[in-house]
Amino acid sequence: MNLDHLAEQIKTWGQELGFQKVGICDVDLREHEAALQSWLDAGYHGDMDWMARHGMMRARPDELHPGTIRVISARMNYLPPEAQFASNLGDNTQGYISRYALGRDYHKLFRNQLKKLGQKIEKEIEGLDYRPFVDSAPILERPLAQKAGLGWTGKHSLILDKEAGSWFFLGELLVNIPLPVDEPNTEDCGKCTACITSCPTGAIVEEGIIDARRCISYLTIEFDGVIPLEFREAIGNRVYGCDDCQLVCPWNRHADVSEQSDFHRREAFLDTDLVTLASWDEATFLKKMEGSAIRRIGHTQWLRNLFVAMGNAPYQQRIIDTLESHLGNSELLDEHIHWALEKQQQQLPISVQEDLSNIASHLPVNKTESKKKRLIRIVEKGLPRDA
Repeated sequence: MNLDHLAEQIKTWGQELGFQKVGICDVDLREHEAALQSWLDAGYHGDMDWMARHGMMRARPDELHPGTIRVISARMNYLPPEAQFASNLGDNTQGYISRYALGRDYHKLFRNQLKKLGQKIEKEIEGLDYRPFVDSAPILERPLAQKAGLGWTGKHSLILDKEAGSWFFLGELLVNIPLPVDEPNTEDCGKCTACITSCPTGAIVEEGIIDARRCISYLTIEFDGVIPLEFREAIGNRVYGCDDCQLVCPWNRHADVSEQSDFHRREAFLDTDLVTLASWDEATFLKKMEGSAIRRIGHTQWLRNLFVAMGNAPYQQRIIDTLESHLGNSELLDEHIHWALEKQQQQLPISVQEDLSNIASHLPVNKTESKKKRLIRIVEKGLPRDA
């Protein structure tokens, strides 16, 4: 088959397999190696030791899978219908879960579709060697996606597209055939710095550079230790991941909702009340999180995140009862429980007869809460469909 025609056919097959866009690029990422090494040297990868362990292989797909000369980059939308960003963030008695994790874990589904794409190409090209990747190996997927024309790297480090914003997953198919390559995208953020100024923990230290050690997604997902005191209030009610930098991005205002039902909100998250979520024992957690990306953090880390959120919630006796009931089960959890109990007790009314529902109006508004309220207003105005 003519390779130009095959490249077009690959994009058609990709759409038939559920990808919203497919692009092709070469494997030369040398221009990104210095920045990658500088990021690692600064320790911005935190406890993700595997990033440093693999070193420059992340920028060399042909070393990762010998014989590779092209990368087929694909993206798949995940924004669920009725995302309820503002309503969930605005109620501190509810746990906020990053919208990519509300449904099924995307890794297996995405990888299977990439594998099917490889099988279709294999029928046309004798001697094809291919390998699909979806976060399954150390590879710089975002520079590859930009090089393949899927979008540009925003100041929050995510890939942005004018039509789809950043609400999509990325995956790659490494191949050994000299397909024609696509034109790379150019940066189109302009002077906008909304993502940088809106980050609750100041994790975007420079344009496109994230200090993972400050990032709420890292702290609630990748990091399994004691969450530093300086970030606990800023985490708010985010119990798994954070979407703030995407929520304020103007390019995300008109993103399409995913038609993939596996990415829609699962039944277990129709009620995200913090006390309800904390009532799951380990067996219940594992059962309810079957097929979810959340399952991999484990029950203890799940509780740790919930207890931090409870510390940031308005005073409720049932929250105090829940926190106290978990004391003594784990040193890691106890550290966060004691902090949360102290935060709850700071809200106790002077008079026990005072209506607890009015307590919030008597409390000083801190900078973290003001920033969150501003974010909610932005979402309600800019993303009314998903608010």
